[in-house]
Amino acid sequence: MTNFIPIFPLGLIVFPDEKLNLHIFEPRYQQLVKYCFENKKPFGIPSVIKGELKEMGTLVRIIEISKTYDDGTMDIKTEGTEVFKILEVIKTLPDKLYSGAIVTYPPNMHSSHPSKMKLILTAIREMYKKMKVEKTFSKPDKNLRSFDLAHLIGFSQEEEYLMLELQSETHRLEFIKRHLSKIIPVMTEIEELRKKIKLNGHFKNIKGFKL
Repeated sequence: MTNFIPIFPLGLIVFPDEKLNLHIFEPRYQQLVKYCFENKKPFGIPSVIKGELKEMGTLVRIIEISKTYDDGTMDIKTEGTEVFKILEVIKTLPDKLYSGAIVTYPPNMHSSHPSKMKLILTAIREMYKKMKVEKTFSKPDKNLRSFDLAHLIGFSQEEEYLMLELQSETHRLEFIKRHLSKIIPVMTEIEELRKKIKLNGHFKNIKGFKL
């Protein structure tokens, strides 16, 4: 399935089901938001990484326009719905300041993996404990999916984009698992190093080695 959508390129990765609040200050995107809100249409947020417009993005719907200021700027609440792939960018549209794109929607396998998710959540909570970070998830554990975790585990923007490209929940969970398996041992080493540094300069009660 292909269709045309207005696009709002941003230097961030948006995932399906993600709630995103935006402050709209450019006239072209003020026009886009007004059009989409009045016509109950979604718009696309393709990712921009290092100044390059990427082909993957997420379709979002406008939940509400929270506030419109005297200068025309707006605060809006949006929610991601599904991942798209750009086939062609239409830079100039008749009577529009914003651009659009012809997109397709890659198939996405959402099969759940409770046992794998449980292991991943345990690893994430272990990571938070080591970091002394208090963090809760937006959903009960049983309702969480890979996209719900993507912003919460220290991915780089490039890694988040790779996650967006994956079309299977199985592959996304495995991607997260590999990431955690790399960073948690490093964090453990850093914690041990921190303890050693703290001991430096203090009197130590160390049993001598018997020759």
